[in-house]
Amino acid sequence: MQLFYNAYISENVTSFSFDKDESRHIVKVLRKKIGDALHITNGKGWLFEATLTLADLKHCCVTITSKRLQPKRNFNLHLAVAPTKMNDRYEWFLEKATEIGIEEITPIICDNSERKIVKLERFEKIIQSAMKQSLQYYLPKLNKPVHFKDFITKDVSDHKFIAHCEDTNKKSLKSQLTKENDITILIGPEGDFSPIEIELALKANYIPITLGTTRLRTETAAITACHSVSFSNE
Repeated sequence: MQLFYNAYISENVTSFSFDKDESRHIVKVLRKKIGDALHITNGKGWLFEATLTLADLKHCCVTITSKRLQPKRNFNLHLAVAPTKMNDRYEWFLEKATEIGIEEITPIICDNSERKIVKLERFEKIIQSAMKQSLQYYLPKLNKPVHFKDFITKDVSDHKFIAHCEDTNKKSLKSQLTKENDITILIGPEGDFSPIEIELALKANYIPITLGTTRLRTETAAITACHSVSFSNE
């Protein structure tokens, strides 16, 4: 199934027009014709089945024939992950986390961050593409970058964890996970969280965790955490 995404379709819409780029993709690449079925999501849980009524390279129109709402997961996962030095590694994390399943992502700027500026527009497109590819109907929320010290003051989930590399008393993430709980996990930059940041997180009631016996790159740690949470809720 080929899934299209448009944030502006509501459950009350009966017809819809695609923009020029998607119209060209429908006609030129997918070779769709009048009468063919298309599937569209608005990223808010709705799947719309539609019939193509106008097939033009610049302007395609559909009529909505059916719709259904996919239930949300019974838990919420929020990963706050420091941007990586190489953008493509962070983009890989965004893609794979979306495929596995995640509700919210926040880039956090840390003391040891080598990259402090991110391209949210490109990140958003990667998330949208991964949502469509994995046939999901909820688009993960991508927040604007925020400094670590500001993030830990925010009101997030009751279950809060920080994954760091310091040789201190830490618990395994696996041992801390229980089903159907909202979870927030902090993942630091290549240089890890600074001792001051770790101390601040602990004071903010974040539980220090380990993700295994080996040292992981930022994006690998984030994917490991994402998969662990999803797997524990199966």
